Amino acid sequence: MENFEEKASLCALNRIFGFDPKVALALISHLGSAAEVFRLSPEDIDCLLGPHSKYRDLIVPSAVDQAAEELHRLGSSDIHFTGWTESDYPDRLKECPDAPVGLYVRTTTPLENLWKPSPTIAVVGTRDISPYGKEWCEKTVRGLAAGGSRPAIVSGLALGTDFYAHRTAIEEGVPTIGVMATGPEAIYPWRHREFAERLYHTEGCALVTDYPPGTAPLAIHFLRRNRIIAGLSDATILIESKIKGGGMMTSRLAFSYDRDVYALPGRVDDTRSQGCNFLIKSKIAEPLTSVSELLESLGMETGTKDKKMSDKEMIARKYGSDTEFTAQAIAAVSLIRHERGITLEELAEKLTVSYSKVAQLTGALEMDGFICVDLLQRCSIGKNIQ
Repeated sequence: MENFEEKASLCALNRIFGFDPKVALALISHLGSAAEVFRLSPEDIDCLLGPHSKYRDLIVPSAVDQAAEELHRLGSSDIHFTGWTESDYPDRLKECPDAPVGLYVRTTTPLENLWKPSPTIAVVGTRDISPYGKEWCEKTVRGLAAGGSRPAIVSGLALGTDFYAHRTAIEEGVPTIGVMATGPEAIYPWRHREFAERLYHTEGCALVTDYPPGTAPLAIHFLRRNRIIAGLSDATILIESKIKGGGMMTSRLAFSYDRDVYALPGRVDDTRSQGCNFLIKSKIAEPLTSVSELLESLGMETGTKDKKMSDKEMIARKYGSDTEFTAQAIAAVSLIRHERGITLEELAEKLTVSYSKVAQLTGALEMDGFICVDLLQRCSIGKNIQ
């Protein structure tokens, strides 16, 4: 086991400088270790931080003693602590100037194995995800999983985009890391409790936070966690976001860390796409328009799973190659792919068939997972077609 005094000192500094980690990292770099920070005299602290620093009365040996007690309590659980100077702290995060002094990691995977997958991709976006956003979120994660590199997927365990990214990663058998804005023992939102437990019990997966045990899910805490999502990842993909939101902050942070950023373009009159469109227009993000192009841009070698059949081949395999139904199904799927949100009435008109005929056709296609039809009879591509 690495130096326990150093670990306890890192844990104490993480509590003290949680919202100002740059100061703590500067002290550690200047003095050579976290433990040395707590050997400073009050006069030394005044010299380094100024005579009126708010941290003067917090950098005391008793803070290390309290941190040591916390670490002993965690020792009997599945929650681990790793600090900035330790070997099992993630290298990607260490590259960031505002990296947290320490991380609490809830996992059944040894920490030294947890950060190995490369690349690591963040998939983030709005809680109020649209059917279009959900479709592309799941399709993107499946495509990444099918690539030869099989990256870890990082997100924030929130409703909407985050949940679909994590769930699809687990379904596809790739690691996923949920970065939380609470203490490591708390799950927020509560409705994700069972899913979160499944996540951190899955090999290669983990829940991560820099907030100590007992931290409640306050709004300000969600802003701070975004830098960890961006910092753990080689690239960030924004699925949908309003012009202001956590996903926008994560994307901007990733850009500031000199990491790749991608955004899913959307309708100019859809508020859920305004953030993505802005990032693309501002040259902060590359547009996400094709999973295969994304894999190529990321330099991820594709495996055999990525060699998929065309729409025509998949439909012909399902319904036979020489039938009128198959021809109409292929034409319908082609229209739906290129005219997202097309209604059944519009589809019937373009296919020059009756409404009852197109209803029968789309009913079969939806049942077999080729398309989805919402309550307003708008069509989108289904999960069985990448």
